[in-house]
Amino acid sequence: MDMKKKAILWRLALAGTILAGCCTSKSPYDYLDNWLIREEAVRPFAVPTDVIYVQDRLYRATQEIPEMQTWARDAVGRGRFEGIARVFAPLVSCLDDVEMAVTWYVKHHNTTRRPFVLIGEGHGGALLKTFAEENREWLVEKGFVASFYSKTPDPHFVSDEMIRMIKIRSAGVRYQREWGRVVPEGLLEK
Repeated sequence: MDMKKKAILWRLALAGTILAGCCTSKSPYDYLDNWLIREEAVRPFAVPTDVIYVQDRLYRATQEIPEMQTWARDAVGRGRFEGIARVFAPLVSCLDDVEMAVTWYVKHHNTTRRPFVLIGEGHGGALLKTFAEENREWLVEKGFVASFYSKTPDPHFVSDEMIRMIKIRSAGVRYQREWGRVVPEGLLEK
């Protein structure tokens, strides 16, 4: 093969490599660094629902996790949802981040329309609420069952009443999918 043909083939191979790299962009949420909590080790059949928990993506200059995110980790990552839900807590700073994180969750962990709940605190909660209002039909189609928001971070935001409501609404969705009808009024409230 002459040098001219080799140069052309080399350029084509290089262009193909560059194009392949450009077209296979990853989501920032493919990386664990963009999650406060991502409970992938908990098997879906072990718990009836999932929780997407959103707070602000706020770091100090030292890159330490701020106190309010420590509250979040304590509230949702260490026992409050044990046996009830897997927790996915993305770090967000804007509405686009919320959209990317929820879309990533649906694509990778909710292909079967598994019931999930949105919980948000502080500015992250406001972003999550805006996203949920703008995308309500899509979220319901994907398995969305409830949402809870707080204007300010609070270590006691995740309450026993919230856990009870999540259980009730998730059970209602499972009943409807399994039996093809809505839960009779008051059946799950007891």
